Amino acid sequence: MAELRKIIIDGREIEVDPAMTLIQACEEAGIEVPRFCYHERLSIAGNCRMCLVEVVGGPPKPAASCAMQVKDLRPGPEGQPPVVKTNSPMVKKAREGVMEFLLINHPLDCPICDQGGECDLQDQAMAYGVDFSRYREPKRANEDLDLGPLVATCMTRCISCTRCVRFTTEVAGISQMGQTGRGEDAEITAYLGETLDSNLQGNIIDLCPVGALTSKPYAFTARPWELTKTETIDVMDALGSNIRVDTKGREVMRILPRNHDGVNEEWISDKTRFVWDGLRRQRLDRPYIRENGKLRPATWPEALSAAARAMKGKQVAGLIGDLAPVEAAFALKELVEGLGGQVECRVDGARLPVGNRSAYVGTAAVEDIDTSRAIYLVGTNPRDEAPVLNARIRKAWLHGATVTRVGPAADLTYDAVEAGAGRGALVKLATEATPQEDALVIVGQGALSEADGEAVLSQAMKLAGKLGAGLLVLHSAAARVGAMDIGAVTEGGLEAATAGADVIFNLGADEIDIDAGPFVIYQGSHGDRGAHRADIILPGAAYTEEQGLFVNTEGRPQLALRAGFPPGEAKENWAILRALSGEMGQALPYDSLAALRKRLVGMVPHLRMIDELAENEWQPLPERAPASADFRYAVRDFYLTNPIARASQLMAELSANARARASAPVAAE
Repeated sequence: MAELRKIIIDGREIEVDPAMTLIQACEEAGIEVPRFCYHERLSIAGNCRMCLVEVVGGPPKPAASCAMQVKDLRPGPEGQPPVVKTNSPMVKKAREGVMEFLLINHPLDCPICDQGGECDLQDQAMAYGVDFSRYREPKRANEDLDLGPLVATCMTRCISCTRCVRFTTEVAGISQMGQTGRGEDAEITAYLGETLDSNLQGNIIDLCPVGALTSKPYAFTARPWELTKTETIDVMDALGSNIRVDTKGREVMRILPRNHDGVNEEWISDKTRFVWDGLRRQRLDRPYIRENGKLRPATWPEALSAAARAMKGKQVAGLIGDLAPVEAAFALKELVEGLGGQVECRVDGARLPVGNRSAYVGTAAVEDIDTSRAIYLVGTNPRDEAPVLNARIRKAWLHGATVTRVGPAADLTYDAVEAGAGRGALVKLATEATPQEDALVIVGQGALSEADGEAVLSQAMKLAGKLGAGLLVLHSAAARVGAMDIGAVTEGGLEAATAGADVIFNLGADEIDIDAGPFVIYQGSHGDRGAHRADIILPGAAYTEEQGLFVNTEGRPQLALRAGFPPGEAKENWAILRALSGEMGQALPYDSLAALRKRLVGMVPHLRMIDELAENEWQPLPERAPASADFRYAVRDFYLTNPIARASQLMAELSANARARASAPVAAE
């Protein structure tokens, strides 16, 4: 790091890195500088001129603080530190002038604009603008763009900050948006009127500092001051993105990202952001019992006693689905094992080794991607499995990292060295690998969920060991790592757990088909595949409706908080299992979530370290040779991976659009 330099900002002397821009130096000093185009995670455009400051001893005009570095400042005549003023009369006049120009063509339709109440232009016009415009001519108008079903546009409000263009090209890796024309005719537009083809496009809604880009599904449903805001964790993929759920009454109105540099920075995928309409549809809001082949509504006492009768004296198997919090998985494990049964969380058949955390989580953090120089992707397509993590890999690639992929070709939004589609390519890589600085191996669930999954994992661990690289196992289910941590697994996997079972207790496992034969008790939030096969349905809460621990793909325990209440008679998942255990006369030893958590962290101490990463001791698996087949990716349809997404009309539309795009006919040359 370069030697720090002294600089005086508004009479306050601070020491900063000379490579910093003036706007960053002002932030270090705790001084707010207004801005529209500058964003910490995007390249510098320097085109809104709102961040003007006065540099003493510099040119007799204000300077754009986002585009000028501290090292470019001249010291005083006797070597004094450079002086910058952010509140001088020159700066005030310049900012008022910039704001007046910005508002010349702005439609000023705040009462009907969806951004009202959280609009940067509104806030800064009040703080830094003038209360009177000298402009009387007619305003210019632009045609609106059709960017697809997610982002609504009103381009007349656009102030050409180009944040959306920079995000889509730099972070999302698509090239559909750009700016055409000059001067008065300059406008942000889409190439040939295309809609956006990215599963991160919703982030441009947050980035837009005015109301030019807003959320189509949320439009005209609520104002920001009417919403109750809850900070929680996303479960649509295993990254565990930090989110804020905004509710109005009992309904979730929208989902927004929260900043967490170690996990999702400040981006979320479109599935995370727009899946909330699936929380309203297809909900299980009362217990059901199957009689004469048909499900009929029942009361809780009826359903619990029927479930207790079905389970007593029988061989019970417990299955843990992809969205279950650790507490519910733990309660099910204690209940089923108390009856002499077995539980299994690897319902997709993933061959994750029991008890070896360095093999089922890995040794690397998501943040390590940023500093990696060589990234190896084994049997994973992160663009579909964890889009925000994929954007991070793209960022590393832009900074010079090489990406090598073992698996079928797919568009990752960055260039990858294709090592081969099959297991043979992985064995060859692992055999020929030599130590490499700052390398990282990422293994997907597609590589591990076939019969030779453990052999594939042993080869990936061999590759990581020979490279001296970190290993990151990229999971596709939010509940998987937490359930593995509490030991909700059976030696021999799913087949061994369900072999000979008379009763299967299915805790939200909707991605598998249960064969005819066993009696099935289903506990979950949506009427999906699991509920169709069930003999008894116990309605549970969705992820926004109960407190719960989720451990993300890198092994970081995070706490999800309740944003609303479950519909109808649905209850919290751990509470249903506690009530059922009481009905069976084998009551679990806790009556509150706090008591359950106390017992849980007593058995698995690292779950007490909320938002911290435990270090996993490297335990390479004994080397085994995998089969010779090609890899298959874990996610076939990004938008329909879980029951909440399958209940969402918007996700169904996005899935249909993606399929139509993939099969679009190509004209003959």
